[in-house]
Amino acid sequence: MRQSTVTWSDEETATDSGPAAESDTVVVHVQLRPRRGSTRRCLAALAELAGLHPAVAFALTGLAKDDRVVRVTVGVELGPRAAVARFSPQAQAAYSFVSALFTTLYDHLPVYTTEPGSAERAAAADLVARLEQGAATPTVVPAPRPSSPVEQIPA
Repeated sequence: MRQSTVTWSDEETATDSGPAAESDTVVVHVQLRPRRGSTRRCLAALAELAGLHPAVAFALTGLAKDDRVVRVTVGVELGPRAAVARFSPQAQAAYSFVSALFTTLYDHLPVYTTEPGSAERAAAADLVARLEQGAATPTVVPAPRPSSPVEQIPA
């Protein structure tokens, strides 16, 4: 009997046992970190990139913010574990999409990350629900904060 444990975050641990573990779907998470003022441009660029890769299954899996950036986490499905190991067409398409994320959206500082926590997943689900409803409930993106004198670099 084969056993594998994958830890995604401090909050949750997924454990798989037996032959079903090899058919599990593999998801890679990429986090984009646009400045607060460019979040809409980041999401628009992500939507445009998704249009260029219609065969790839991905979802907005996390959304969080701090004083300067919004952390947008995208989960990209690579396919079943066994098919990923054989570099299946689905995995190739997903790898191509992830590569395009890094090259096309490099201004938004993409990085590989772990699965987002429950609060980030809930915020992403709320944003997706608002976007599906359209203009009925507008999403408010706060303006970027001005830099403090300590953060300014003299010319």
